[in-house]
Parts: sequence; structure tokens; C-alpha cells
Amino acid sequence: MPSPAIIVIKKLQPQLEKAKLIAYNKEAPDIELMFNPTDISFARAVRWESQQGNRGTTLLPKVNFSGVEPYTFTLKQLLYDTYETKESVMKKYIDNIKKGVETITKAVDSRPPVYIFTWGTEYFYCVITSLTYTLNMFLSDGTPVRAMVDIALQEVDKKNLPGGQASSSNGQIDQKLGKTDKPK
Repeated sequence: MPSPAIIVIKKLQPQLEKAKLIAYNKEAPDIELMFNPTDISFARAVRWESQQGNRGTTLLPKVNFSGVEPYTFTLKQLLYDTYETKESVMKKYIDNIKKGVETITKAVDSRPPVYIFTWGTEYFYCVITSLTYTLNMFLSDGTPVRAMVDIALQEVDKKNLPGGQASSSNGQIDQKLGKTDKPK
């Protein structure tokens, strides 16, 4: 008598989306976060200027809007761990992250790479402004296998990326006066 067929129903688990810093134009290796951050704080400053002695009727300084700064944010306490595989966390992860604060060897303008920060959706184009990492677990032979990483990022205009030849400015500079005239 044939044995009864066993039917196995596998429940499909949704794929966990990893946060990444994707190198624009393949300027450097992509940076994939080993574990997604628990929170991300974004900050943006608005510039206001005032002139010495220029006061309103309440004696407060008169202020003029001067522009906005790019968004900045820090991915804090990112954990990278290679203890189970016994590989160096430096070679597997940190060396790629360090390329984000080094100049691109093949670039004409000697600058660090531009990244696109994504986590399921594209947040924005950015550059790494600072990197801090701490090696905090080692094998008996001294191989580092765990690191905590903080990456500070600054937004860049995706229509006017660093290293590009084009400018998003529409103004023309008057060479004699040094003034900018906007086309009408």
C-alpha cells in the first residue's frame, strides 16, 4: 500500500528590507547596514541675517531670510558583528564604510563619494560628513569581530551633484560689477 502523501505548507515570511547607502554612479562600494537603525533624526537649519543697529519698532533686530541649509542626519550605533563567521569585521564591513570618507581614486575632482540613502524608499542623495567606529569585540588572535558605527550624513541636491559640470543657477555674472542678473 502506498504511503500517504505529506503536504507541507510553507508560510512565506515577508522579506526584511535593509537600509543601504547606495553609491551614486558606482563611485564606491555600497554600504548595507547589517541591522536596520531603530530611529533616524533629521535636522535642517534656516538662516536668518540681521544687520547691526537695524531695529524694528519693538527694538528687536530686523531679520531677513537668507536660505536653508541641507538636511543632516546621523545613523547612530549601527552594529556590525562577524563573531559567528570568525571573519574580520574590518575587512567585511568597515573598510567599505571608510571609503565613504576617502577620496575616490578614479574621480577627476578628488572628493569622497555621493550616496543615495534608501530603506524601502529613496530618502535622498547625501554625502558622509563624519564617520566614527569603535571595535569592541576581538577573537583570541586579535581579529576584530564587532564594531559600533556612527555615520553622519548631509543632503546634496540630486540635480546638482558634487563633481558635476552643470550649475543649477540661472543667473549670469556681470564681470564688471560682480553682480548676478537673473534672466527675465
